[in-house]
Amino acid sequence: MAEKRDYYEILGLSKGASEDEIKKAFRKKAMEYHPDKNPGDKAAEEKFKEVNEAYSILSDAEKKEKYDRFGHAGVDPNAGFGDGGFGGAGFEDIFGDVFSSFFGGGFGGRKRNGPRKGNDIHIHVNLTFEEAAFGTKKKIKLNRQENCSTCNGTGAKPGTSKKTCPVCNGTGQVTSTANTPFGAFSQTSACSNCHGTGEVIDTPCDSCHGTGKVKKNAEISVDIPAGVDNDSAISIAGQGEAGFNGGPNGDLFISVTVAPHKVFKRKNNDLWLDIPITFTQASLGDEIIVPTLNEKISYKIPPGTQPETVFRIKGKGIKYLKANRYGDLYVKVILEIPRNLNSAQKDKIKELGDILSPEVYEKKKGFTEMLKDLFTK
Repeated sequence: MAEKRDYYEILGLSKGASEDEIKKAFRKKAMEYHPDKNPGDKAAEEKFKEVNEAYSILSDAEKKEKYDRFGHAGVDPNAGFGDGGFGGAGFEDIFGDVFSSFFGGGFGGRKRNGPRKGNDIHIHVNLTFEEAAFGTKKKIKLNRQENCSTCNGTGAKPGTSKKTCPVCNGTGQVTSTANTPFGAFSQTSACSNCHGTGEVIDTPCDSCHGTGKVKKNAEISVDIPAGVDNDSAISIAGQGEAGFNGGPNGDLFISVTVAPHKVFKRKNNDLWLDIPITFTQASLGDEIIVPTLNEKISYKIPPGTQPETVFRIKGKGIKYLKANRYGDLYVKVILEIPRNLNSAQKDKIKELGDILSPEVYEKKKGFTEMLKDLFTK
């Protein structure tokens, strides 16, 4: 198996990157390698999975801290790492492979048939703006490795069972000794007869050909919580591929892309909306209709409202993912100047301009006085 790449390297970051930097890098990489943009490109598909896996670790503060301290072993559930140390893992568990490569094992021969967690699955889901805001249920189709139902995952034909490997006597390793000018040296390696498992199958299962696993299509219903955004990653325990030798299933990781809205702009959990108003409404004040994501509300704008004034309406934004509260709705009023006026309309506006005293234009009056002061010095 190829050595895993560094998660920071996958996202194009340096170790110690901030939460915002991780989010931005994930979004950029996910869009670059997204299957919809690279149809049929297996290399891009693998990189997309790498990016999702890296983000699932680095976006979780606890997992990130373990990864920063111990590398991949710190976030591998099979490695035995716990908070603040090795979580009870022995000297042999942590350093055995290193010593084995130099000194030929020497720790009693460990076979590889212990329970191991199955592989994780990474997929991508597209959501509408409303689905992300209010939450939804999605039917997710998976093609994953599952335990063979014929042999219950043993790999042996029903009515038969695995047997202890006669070559390594169940240890999963064999030791050879070589005489050299420096003395006799022993080297331990995985047993080639059982591939290090310590067991062999004389009569393989016809359905899975002795692997204990079969590829199956599955469809599951997933609850997408209200408030997810483009940076969100959803994990579902146990919905990955089947474990090995009685180990637990892997997990399912879902990254999401949220489509933009035609009217609203989202900033974190707040919504922003531009509403055009007339000169009359801005001057005299008015009660305007403001749309939200699920209703229409009335809002009074005061007389003398200036262009691009922003009003805040509390609690009409997007729900927070991990809290029972909502963001706010910010309404910016855009003053619309009338066009294509006829002669009568132009005359009325001129009349209005003539009867309005300079005092009603506070900013213009202040600017005029500033100019006077500027050029009289």
